[in-house]
Amino acid sequence: MNDFLAPWKFRFRSKTGRLLSIVDCFRKEPNKGLAVVQVARASGLPIHDAAELLEGTPELFVKLPGRGDGITRYRLASSVAVRADKEVDNLVQRHARRESWIFYALMLMALLVLVVIAMIIVPSLM
Repeated sequence: MNDFLAPWKFRFRSKTGRLLSIVDCFRKEPNKGLAVVQVARASGLPIHDAAELLEGTPELFVKLPGRGDGITRYRLASSVAVRADKEVDNLVQRHARRESWIFYALMLMALLVLVVIAMIIVPSLM
C-alpha cells in the first residue's frame, strides 16, 4: 500500500516489531558489529528485509567502516545503545505514530481533492 507514495518511504510504520527484534539482536551482542546475515539469522527475518531496515533507519543503526573483507557490519547508534529497552520501544513507537499521522493526512487530502472535483463536476451535469 505504501508503494504508490513513491516520494515518501515509511521507515517505521508497520515495521516496529521487526525493528525492535533487530535492536534486541544487538543488545544480545554488545560491543560487536554484526553483519546483515547475522542479524537476519538472529532476528528470524529474511536477509533482504534485515538489510533494508538496517540501511533505512540511521536513527537506530550505524554502518561501520569496512575492514577490507567486503562485509558490511552495523551497530546500534550510540544514542540508542545508552537507552533502556522501554525508551527504545517508545522511540520506535513515536516514529511509527508520526508516520501513521502523515499517511492519514495524505489519504485525507486525496479524499478531499476527490470531493472538491465531484462538487465541481456534479452541478455542471444537472
